[in-house]
Amino acid sequence: MFFTSPWMLLSLFLHLPSLDADAARAGGEHRDATEPIRLPGCVPIHAHDLPSSMLADRSSATYAGLLAMARDAARADGVLVNTFRELEPAIGDGADGLKLPPVHAVGPLIWTRPVAMDRDHECLSWLNQQPRGSVVYVSFGSGGTLTWQQTAELALGLELSQHRFIWAIKGPDQDTSSGAFFGTANSRGEEEGMDFLPEGFIERTRGVGLLVPSWAPQTSILGHASIGCFLTHCGWNSTLESVSNGVPMIAWPLYAEQKMNAAMMEVQAKVAIRINVGNERFIMNEEIANTIKRVMKGEEAEMLKMRIGELKDKAVYALSKGCSILAQVTHVWKSTLQPSPKY
Repeated sequence: MFFTSPWMLLSLFLHLPSLDADAARAGGEHRDATEPIRLPGCVPIHAHDLPSSMLADRSSATYAGLLAMARDAARADGVLVNTFRELEPAIGDGADGLKLPPVHAVGPLIWTRPVAMDRDHECLSWLNQQPRGSVVYVSFGSGGTLTWQQTAELALGLELSQHRFIWAIKGPDQDTSSGAFFGTANSRGEEEGMDFLPEGFIERTRGVGLLVPSWAPQTSILGHASIGCFLTHCGWNSTLESVSNGVPMIAWPLYAEQKMNAAMMEVQAKVAIRINVGNERFIMNEEIANTIKRVMKGEEAEMLKMRIGELKDKAVYALSKGCSILAQVTHVWKSTLQPSPKY
């Protein structure tokens, strides 16, 4: 089995049957737990950081499907996980006695394109004119959306920070934080169609910020020397892309396991500062601006840059020829895919 998310989420899935039994004995729901879930070698997982499918009623079809997937994962002959040990040292740790299938770290595997394909994109042309490490890149991934009010407040926060920015912007969605996945959040495409932004914002930030209302070449942007930090939803692909390019993060998780990823990046890896999204919490522009300033300038920013630089080097090594990943894949192929000899 190939698991595209982090080991911490897989570990949570593998522990789910026992966690479910505990919840059944207590007669409660996972969302009501007052103590965090503690998995071997992982940051504590608080109830408000759990994936939404675990917050559903345990009697629901959504939860039943999750529990079935967890049991199937435990029966796999082996699992390849898109992570690397320097990022998640506890991968495959069964220190609490849980029986695990063989687990192998084979990441960070990220999607890349030849540099020449994006060379003429307006994002890269604009970034080429900016000072080194001066730009905040903002993206909530292919599916992430904010409400109309929160989108406007983010815009004001970017303006208040007085830092350059490039924003892969989507139309707001009042009902769901994953609206762009389902086509409910429109990509307007033209500045005159961005009426959800504060009045005068586009004019006041022209030259300082670049709005990209369509697809943005994220890996090329994150690899550009002008980028100083990444304000991200902490989807696992985006997280690995940021780590692999040595870009510190502002974590603004929205859905799925993103809150768990954000906690890992801030508490364990120490390469991010997390926006306190809370439960339906509205993030004011002052908090957004102050967080950007913390990541971009000062002693805290330098520590983040040092840590992410070290992690980037380890990610590069993990993918280099002759590294442990190649050995892991070879081992899996030999042990699980080759037919047994017949006598």
